[in-house]
Amino acid sequence: MISKIVKNVDMLVGNEEDLQKGLGIEGQDVESKTALDPDSFFNMIERAVTKFPNVKMVATTLREVHSTNRHDWAAVLWYDGKRYVSPTISLDVVDRIGGGDGFAAGLIYGMLAGKEPEQALRLGWAHGALLTTFPGDTTMAKLPEVEQLAKVGSARVQR
Repeated sequence: MISKIVKNVDMLVGNEEDLQKGLGIEGQDVESKTALDPDSFFNMIERAVTKFPNVKMVATTLREVHSTNRHDWAAVLWYDGKRYVSPTISLDVVDRIGGGDGFAAGLIYGMLAGKEPEQALRLGWAHGALLTTFPGDTTMAKLPEVEQLAKVGSARVQR
């Protein structure tokens, strides 16, 4: 069913498990994966866009969970055949629910605002990261905070 829908879209945002289980794309065992590995996701993306040639953009967050409240966070974007990788940041997570949605919102905002793909990726990466530092799954981040984190790539953000 999902494959029928994906034949009509040009953008996918999801994780490795989404591509594997939802779209039948071969990839690394997500259960045994321990380190953030952008190349493993880009390899899956190549297989996905071969299967769904209408897709022009695929993005995901990469999360290495050290403990409930300590995560390494990164993101990748494949846009029209080009690869983009965010910085990796260590997060003190308050609530991990919503980080991926926050990433998607920031990425989509960046693309709709006419930002270059790398900048849009960094806006999504920063917004998703900040969202995990708030209680609940709705953002309390202001645009200048997201832009500052996206620019400097460091958790030393002025609030």
